[in-house]
Amino acid sequence: MNSPLLWFIAGEESGDARAVEVMRAMRILLPEIRFGGAGGDRMRALCTEKFDNWAQKAAVTGLWDVLKNYPYFRRKFREMLLGIRHQKPDAVVLVDYPGFNLRLANALRAEGYRGKILYYISPQVWAWNRRRIPKMARILDLMICVFPFEAPMYEASGLHTVFAGHPLLEALMEKRAPTSRQDSFLGLFPGSREKEVKRNFPVMVEAARIVSHKLPHIRFEAAAANNARAELMSRIAGDFPVRITTGDAHTLMQTATAGLVCSGTATLEAAFFALPYALVYKTAWLTFEVGKRLVDIDSLGIVNILNNYRRNPPSDPRLPASSAPHLVREFIQNDATPDALANESIRLLQDNEARGALQASFAETLSSLHPEGASKRAAAHLLEALNTGNG
Repeated sequence: MNSPLLWFIAGEESGDARAVEVMRAMRILLPEIRFGGAGGDRMRALCTEKFDNWAQKAAVTGLWDVLKNYPYFRRKFREMLLGIRHQKPDAVVLVDYPGFNLRLANALRAEGYRGKILYYISPQVWAWNRRRIPKMARILDLMICVFPFEAPMYEASGLHTVFAGHPLLEALMEKRAPTSRQDSFLGLFPGSREKEVKRNFPVMVEAARIVSHKLPHIRFEAAAANNARAELMSRIAGDFPVRITTGDAHTLMQTATAGLVCSGTATLEAAFFALPYALVYKTAWLTFEVGKRLVDIDSLGIVNILNNYRRNPPSDPRLPASSAPHLVREFIQNDATPDALANESIRLLQDNEARGALQASFAETLSSLHPEGASKRAAAHLLEALNTGNG
């Protein structure tokens, strides 16, 4: 194929990072390939065609934030449809971000787009709306999964699906540091977004106060995503002696004895770095109330979900896995109290056997994700899809 054009669309910083990894791998396999689309700074550096650097503004969380920014997203939706219509790329590659990307895929098919629509990093519809999978099968040409249990769900609907391995863990392999885990050291990971920090860090600090009162020798360190988050965390901590570091979360995950980790990507990172931790999740009341009525899983943490599927896989891939005991204890919304988090922190800090068992379970559970070479495999599947059949 001569100089094909692929239109990548990522809607947040993590998608921007994963997209760039696979774009670089594709360029090694096919140097003449061209890229355009929408994403963040990393993608912009690789794109030679029309590009919209929107990832920072597009990365909203929660129902309320989406509603507040609805006019912006509606405008961007129209702009991207127009851009694809004008540029006529050979394929559109949708990177995660399902609320926007699945609607865009449907609109493209409705208006007769004849190129391939390829999805990289499958959306977690298995958690909140499996009934969308048959519809996705009608509008997508390929689904690339990052968790092994996802592929049978999509394949059951007739959608061509491959499991390529988890690219985040592939990227983390380079960040393993020659450090040793320290004793009497609790790490706090309240999330990277401002609202995550505002909701999760206060309860983490109060839990740390209780731990400090009961175990005065414990040290505390918190990971901030950037200087602005560090300043916010410093104000929240007040006079409590917690060291706040910026941009060094992965080192902290490899040196702390135990941790409190905000639900999200950081929980998978913490498991990869073998940090014994408890999951913490607090969000806006409306988001939580709507979400708990939609979610069809017994666990929030991806490590617990992986463990469920590993131990109790469903006989029918269209059904949820049976619940297995949580590897990581989860403290969600009203259950995320200072006392509860403090008690779990003390258990992890003092129980060497519990920490060791958790670390062994992390290694066993994550071994199924085949991270090494994940981006290269995904790139090969995307290029293969360009040359298969008609759009």
